[in-house]
Amino acid sequence: MDTVGPPLVHTEVRIAEDGEILVRGELVMHGYWRNDAETKRVLKDGWLHTGDIGLIDERGRIKITDRKKDIIVNDKGDNVAPQKVEGMLTLQNEIVQAMIYGDRKPYMVAVLVPDPDWTQEWCAKNGNACDFRTLAANPEYRAALGAAVERVNTDLSVIERIRRFVLADEGFTIDNEQLTPSLKIRRHVLKEVYGPRLDALYKG
Repeated sequence: MDTVGPPLVHTEVRIAEDGEILVRGELVMHGYWRNDAETKRVLKDGWLHTGDIGLIDERGRIKITDRKKDIIVNDKGDNVAPQKVEGMLTLQNEIVQAMIYGDRKPYMVAVLVPDPDWTQEWCAKNGNACDFRTLAANPEYRAALGAAVERVNTDLSVIERIRRFVLADEGFTIDNEQLTPSLKIRRHVLKEVYGPRLDALYKG
């Protein structure tokens, strides 16, 4: 279920050194209409550079893991695929949405949207009022979210692990322009909103 299956007949697929999926075959276009610069950028020696990052599994099935333009490059030049980490974070009961951050930085940090249902249960169990401003400053609440992050970290490499996080002011939605109509996060918008707070996590 997490693959797109094997390549079509008479179609070659390979993974470039940087993880990009390359495709060659008669189904590949010959170029963009009246746009030589873009054609040269994506078509090299007959290979279409798809812009997708992925792998080919042991059964020859293609798995797409990220978009090349979204890849985070840390301060040591290591690549981190954000969608993989974000997907793992949102599998936790405590977290409904996440964006990781760390381009040219020494480690990864994140913006987290706590799950509302889990939050209500936590408040009821701990006798707290579920006011966002109160919860955001509550060390026990943050520790519970931190425990969820640490569970994810155990399955991540050192460069992928989330060291610190901030809580989102609200969920990522289409209305606040933090999600696209196809429900993908708008990274540039979230960076504008949370960038200063995320950068502050690297100080002290």
